[in-house]
Amino acid sequence: MLPAIVIEKVPRLIRAVRLLPSNANADAATVLADELAGITAMVAEKFTNDRTAEGIQRAQLLTIGGVSLGLEHMVRDEGPAIADTDDGDALALEILVEDGAEIVFQQGFRLVKDLAALPEDTLVGEYDNDIVYAQRRLKELFVDLCTADPGESWTGYERYLDQVRQRQDVQAIVDAANWLRRHHWEGAVNDPDLNAEGVIALAIVFGIEGSGRIVARTGTKEFEGFVGSVRKKKPDYDAGWAALLERIPPPHRRIVADRIDAYRNSTLLENIGGKMPLKQLFVELENFAGSEIDAEYP
Repeated sequence: MLPAIVIEKVPRLIRAVRLLPSNANADAATVLADELAGITAMVAEKFTNDRTAEGIQRAQLLTIGGVSLGLEHMVRDEGPAIADTDDGDALALEILVEDGAEIVFQQGFRLVKDLAALPEDTLVGEYDNDIVYAQRRLKELFVDLCTADPGESWTGYERYLDQVRQRQDVQAIVDAANWLRRHHWEGAVNDPDLNAEGVIALAIVFGIEGSGRIVARTGTKEFEGFVGSVRKKKPDYDAGWAALLERIPPPHRRIVADRIDAYRNSTLLENIGGKMPLKQLFVELENFAGSEIDAEYP
């Protein structure tokens, strides 16, 4: 078997600059060099250490990655069909010359900033909205995605796209959980800490009762009453979930429906209709909903 062919692609900025001698005049090259030097100085001041040679070198790598990230995005916007060809590099150079490297860098940094604003996971804490923490998270993400060696293959843009997809999926789950909280049957649940999967799990568990009410937070006494009702009435779980989904708007319905499919054969739902003692059953519920439960037992 022949070894797989690995095509290395150095950062887009480097590929575009290599075209300068045959595609731009000396003045354009000088202006571009000055702009890149200015960006590097700014990055060194804000993100590395502008007083050491190591800091300047790291700033240079971040400048290359930041501009390359912006270029990749702009090239794919303007010429998606040629983005992965030599013509894509020519378009990148054209963007650099016409728009300026600073504009391109700002575009790249804006992509990272918007990405950093999306949640990484479905456990959201009060600290996630803290300004100091948000700045640190942005810096770490910028360094991770935009550190680009001019002589080595760079995958920052591909990793950026992967993270966008992942975080948008997480955001959809968080948004669905927040909607359920706002429509909790006893009134909106206001809590800076959020276990989004836990909120959705609670709504699905209580949904089997068939009343259509939305439960986003519970305690032991309410859960006891719920279990007693289910064991007495033996409701149709699917009919109850259908009633629940009818109350949920389309943007969040898919998320809840996916979780229903995942939970429908769970031992928790099986045991709710069975004979498992309530204390043991409540422990199982905690495994699903965690901090979204107000425990009342000592």
